[in-house]
Amino acid sequence: MLLLQTGFAQTKLQTGVWRGALKTKSGTEIPFNFDVSNTGGKQQLAIINGAERFKVTDVSAKGDSVFIHMPLFNSEFKLKLDGGNLSGNWVRHLADNDLLIEFNATPNTSWRFLKDAEKPAADITGRWSAVFGEGAGADTTVAEFKQSGNKLTGTFLTTTGDYRFLEGSVSGHKLYLSTFDGGHAYTFTATINDDKTITDGKFYAGYSAQEGWKALRDENAKLPDAYSLTSLKPGYKKIAFSFKDLDGKTVSLDDARYKNKVVIVQILGSWCPNCMDETAYMVNYYKKYHHKGVEVIGLAYERTTDFEKSKKALQQVKDRFNVTYPLLITGYTSDKKQTAQSLPMLAKVVGFPTTIIIDKNGDVQKIHTGFSGPGTGEHYTEFTNEFEKLTDDLLNAPPAP
Repeated sequence: MLLLQTGFAQTKLQTGVWRGALKTKSGTEIPFNFDVSNTGGKQQLAIINGAERFKVTDVSAKGDSVFIHMPLFNSEFKLKLDGGNLSGNWVRHLADNDLLIEFNATPNTSWRFLKDAEKPAADITGRWSAVFGEGAGADTTVAEFKQSGNKLTGTFLTTTGDYRFLEGSVSGHKLYLSTFDGGHAYTFTATINDDKTITDGKFYAGYSAQEGWKALRDENAKLPDAYSLTSLKPGYKKIAFSFKDLDGKTVSLDDARYKNKVVIVQILGSWCPNCMDETAYMVNYYKKYHHKGVEVIGLAYERTTDFEKSKKALQQVKDRFNVTYPLLITGYTSDKKQTAQSLPMLAKVVGFPTTIIIDKNGDVQKIHTGFSGPGTGEHYTEFTNEFEKLTDDLLNAPPAP
């Protein structure tokens, strides 16, 4: 047993794997598993999504109440412990209000969707062309699935990123996948007709969003080139900005720190899971390349224009990933039109993150939309190899006289 010392009676949370489930407006569950452990006399848990273990250490108790504060995305759980089970709400703190979603969890439960699954009707391991929505609003993605018996993992890759680590199962002709990261909660269901077609898909996001999807096996499925989706407006070669960092100091590309350097400008938001995957990568990239003449700047577009609220959210990101390059508060929101207004040299901003690569002359060489994180496997490896080769090429090129 894990004991939480409080000013009242001790609250006991059982160690080991739990099953938690968020309840959507339609009644559909968004389930996930988490592992409770006792480290140094304190409670912590790890949220399980495929190969990812998302550590959460800010857990406290008072009487029969348990509070779990997520390290990112400005959300928390407010729960009651009753008969060994947990019940209450997941609370998302949005810009102007709080969104509460019902949550329940049971200990000693390692299954996610089904305790007893039927024999799978097919093996769907491989690459698929998956379409979300219909008509003019349809979005074609690439699905990557890995099935081992009833267990299913994978993700969906889109032009603006991926759905990160998904985990679930195949039972008979039914597909189930879900993920939870403290900011986003997703469930995917569908009918597997055979090993070539998936139909009747439903995608549930958060409390109320729903969308249909379907997929066809296509080992050659691919997305548009992420470097082709946005560009500078005609006549521009450079970008310019002046925004404040977390200490209130104004930072500009004209600062001496960036002269004759390769500069990576990261357009991000603390609310964006793909941005967090990119930040985790950028931290290590910066360690590798900073001494060679590379600088990184993060431009944050938050849910609010309030400086202090934005600072609080970004400080969590800085602390979580140990970010040592500047994170700037732009004062613009995450609305893509506002983002584009803040950098009027850009033709458009398609999505978050967007990464701008600047050479030693201060000229924009490439603009990359989205980020395929570690949940995408070989796609992540391909991106990092390509990105670092580009960096090496720019570093080896002499600056203009």
